[in-house]
Amino acid sequence: MSNIFAGHANSYHGFTFEQALDGIAKAGFKYIELAAVKNWTEHVMADMSTAELDAAKKRMSQYGIAPVGLSGHCDLFEEQRLEDFKRNIELASKLDCKYIISSTGEAHFGKKDEFNDEALAENLSKLIPTLKDFDVTLSLELHGVYSKGEDMARVTRMVGSPCVGINYDTANVLFYGDTSPLEDVRTCIDQVQYVHLKDKIGGKGFWDFPGIGNGDLPLKEFMEYMDAQKFTGPYSIEIEYTEDYCMRDKDQPGDIDVANKEMADSYQYLKALGRV
Repeated sequence: MSNIFAGHANSYHGFTFEQALDGIAKAGFKYIELAAVKNWTEHVMADMSTAELDAAKKRMSQYGIAPVGLSGHCDLFEEQRLEDFKRNIELASKLDCKYIISSTGEAHFGKKDEFNDEALAENLSKLIPTLKDFDVTLSLELHGVYSKGEDMARVTRMVGSPCVGINYDTANVLFYGDTSPLEDVRTCIDQVQYVHLKDKIGGKGFWDFPGIGNGDLPLKEFMEYMDAQKFTGPYSIEIEYTEDYCMRDKDQPGDIDVANKEMADSYQYLKALGRV
């Protein structure tokens, strides 16, 4: 299938937007998933001026990179955060992103979300008019308590709109849900619109997410299954390294080299498979 493969800017958490663009472009990628996550990776944000957003678009163009999605996580269980998320939807549109990605609760440093399918579906339904107005699709990332495809699909089927689907994260389903992506994706394939192609070493709860092809997940077989299901959506390559590397301030010599190597390795893995 002819899928877009993008480098995820959150793979450069702790680094600047310029460093993310430089590393993703030098690796070989022509597309990017932008990061607009408050208090985490704030490369682009909804409160930026028109001039600042125009400058960001110009820099992407200079690097030969086109945006495909925006990571704009908000706690979608909290009604007061819906207004913040609506601004992120508008931001995605301004930056020419067709997809916006969010977990159901706060992705980082937020309170623990709980299963409440009805409340979540009700809040998601309130976002549909804004999604339609800006021609943006919301893809919900497998994360936290909604880490399995069958759990997230329950909610997206309840919403019942093509504006809302699943961002399938191949590593989170194991990290949080102790489930193989090859097995789990079969429970929700009809709802998958977008994929975070992420590798992993170790089992549930073990934080080690190297560049794709450097971990243990059967990503080649996963993509072959998606081909067979005629999946045409984007793949975004997300790397979260070890917990120590991800969470610390990126001010040590060689930190950027680690990020650039894992991103370059990921591109070469895809190239060897004839995907890029």
